[in-house]
Amino acid sequence: MLLLLISLISLGCRTESGTNVGDRDKLTVCLLPKIKGIPYFTSCHTGAQEAAAELGDIELIYDGPIDGDPKEQAELIEQWIVDGVDVICIAPNAPLVVANAMKEARTAGIHVITWDADGVPESRSFFVNQATPESIGRGMVDVMIADVGPDQEGDVVIISSDATSANQNSWIDAMKPAIEESKLTLQTIKYPGENAANALADAQDLIKVYPNLKGIFGISSVSFPGAAEAVRQASKSGEIKVTGLAVPSEMKSYVDDGTVNSVVLWNTKDLGYLTVQVAKALAEGRLTDSDTSLNAGRLGEIQIEGDNVLLGDVMVFNKDNIDSF
Repeated sequence: MLLLLISLISLGCRTESGTNVGDRDKLTVCLLPKIKGIPYFTSCHTGAQEAAAELGDIELIYDGPIDGDPKEQAELIEQWIVDGVDVICIAPNAPLVVANAMKEARTAGIHVITWDADGVPESRSFFVNQATPESIGRGMVDVMIADVGPDQEGDVVIISSDATSANQNSWIDAMKPAIEESKLTLQTIKYPGENAANALADAQDLIKVYPNLKGIFGISSVSFPGAAEAVRQASKSGEIKVTGLAVPSEMKSYVDDGTVNSVVLWNTKDLGYLTVQVAKALAEGRLTDSDTSLNAGRLGEIQIEGDNVLLGDVMVFNKDNIDSF
């Protein structure tokens, strides 16, 4: 009985990663990325840490799968329910896989929001959205058209992430009509998951299969470097244009050698920062369903559309400004 009591006390005070959540003077905010250890989400974490330090009363817990496994995301949520945390902020890899765990957390009185990628709407309160799918999807196509030339005909391909990734799928939905309006032809979409080796292999295969290939979209922070590396290794830098979404610092060498002209992204640190600001406002009752804006610290007044908290517009990085990121 004594051992059981000790175990229960221990379980209630600590997370899997060993973070103490017993100090109720602070708001416990859990930040759950799609995949831990890659530059994109590391940058988001840095921004989240900044917000937590600025606010002062936030205990930030950062944990997630190292391989992008959504089942591990669900397991972490279940652990945090036991721990009795205050807010869970998740970037879902597969919305349906984690939906039940997210709903269970809400039933247990834990606030749940999504960030970077949305989940099943009924499983969360708000989605901290980096930008609208339209601005992201069309933004990438506009960059590709500028890179290849507005009158250039030819084939393009998309290398995504997982087929179940809600954000990538919404961007693709915006990209398709934009490509159709151009003189480019979308030939195929590949889904390598959050796996750099698979992304590289897919890009290498596509270069061989489509001799009239003019451009590759890498629309995840894993697939974009993989596509660029494949073009570089094939000695087709400048011949096959590559653009997409990734942390600019990770793509700098490809921009410097001409393999990539432009990198499309948003400020990832600001995304992490805003997520923690939203978490605190929600937990304190300062953010409600009827709100149309939120004062988010150094970001100022942030717009809310429905249940989407919008960070802002996409940014384009090239040789002229990539060193400033």
